[in-house]
Amino acid sequence: MTTKEEAVRNWVIVDLNDKILGRAASRIAILLRGKHKPSYTPYIDDGDFVVAINASKIRLTGKKLDDKMYYNHSGYRGGLKEITAGKLLEKKPEELLLRAVYGMLPKNKMNQHLMKKLKIYAGAEHPHSSQQPKTIEI
Repeated sequence: MTTKEEAVRNWVIVDLNDKILGRAASRIAILLRGKHKPSYTPYIDDGDFVVAINASKIRLTGKKLDDKMYYNHSGYRGGLKEITAGKLLEKKPEELLLRAVYGMLPKNKMNQHLMKKLKIYAGAEHPHSSQQPKTIEI
């Protein structure tokens, strides 16, 4: 079993150009948790840093662009706001993938720590070239 000090975290680039949202999000969640490594331990963060590029070119199947709704509440009466997946993809494509990956991670104390290792960019440019990330096909 891996200890916290022995954990090796690599940097990985995932190109989301013409990829389906749910399938990409589940693969990213596996990479963040480290379940693809033989040294996986559920309570140790052994996952990789993931840089997701081209988030604006991600696909949704069926009529999800028009029918899928995302909700946000301000905490005040009548403060429920809703937005369709299509409009969210136009305004903030990073938010669409962020919510999908967040939903696929465990709901415990490690969740926020894992989300900090996910870097999402709408275009192909990213500032993480100095970490020498490896490109992974999903």
